Amino acid sequence: MSISTSPALARTDGVAPSEGRHRPPTVRSVRAAGIATAVGSATWAAGILVFDLGEDTTRTEDVLYGASGLLFQLGLVALVAVQLATRATGTGTLARRFLHIEHAMLGLAILSSLQTMLIPAWNENPAALALDAFWPLSMLGMCAIGIRIAIAGRWRGPARFWPLGAESWAPVVIPASAALPDLAGPIGAGHLLVGYACLGLVLALRPENTLPRER
Repeated sequence: MSISTSPALARTDGVAPSEGRHRPPTVRSVRAAGIATAVGSATWAAGILVFDLGEDTTRTEDVLYGASGLLFQLGLVALVAVQLATRATGTGTLARRFLHIEHAMLGLAILSSLQTMLIPAWNENPAALALDAFWPLSMLGMCAIGIRIAIAGRWRGPARFWPLGAESWAPVVIPASAALPDLAGPIGAGHLLVGYACLGLVLALRPENTLPRER
């Protein structure tokens, strides 16, 4: 009979720590998110200019305009995924949790966009109106993320501060459009192109600025 002298495994033996379970981002994933952000933003900007923010449009034009906004939202989902993977807002639990909350708000905003495109008869339904509120709420959440990225300093170069301007879309465009309603379309589209579309290009062209420096 043999007697083992190996120590008993502790409960944590063989279990990867939280950091180990974190899937590190890659240059390819950051670049793909940048392209998705740039394409989605440019598409919605074009939709705003062509369809005049969806005002006085036909049913077909409503669907096309809604689709342009939907592409923008999907680009933001990819952007937030990269921000989460790179821990752009910081490594703390609260910083990461807020990005998960933003993903949830974007998901609800996407549901609102799909409802408007596919079942416009429900637009005045209280549930649809409540869902529609997540469009501006998700954009305000992006603004808070942009501020946090600049403070955290984990992204470098233009990638650190460009989100601060790009993700200020809601607090800049909404009051500016209210003050200058005749220019609402150009203001919204212009901010998208200079802000989110260019941010997407920054990530696509220099994805390494979002990744940890090699030691």
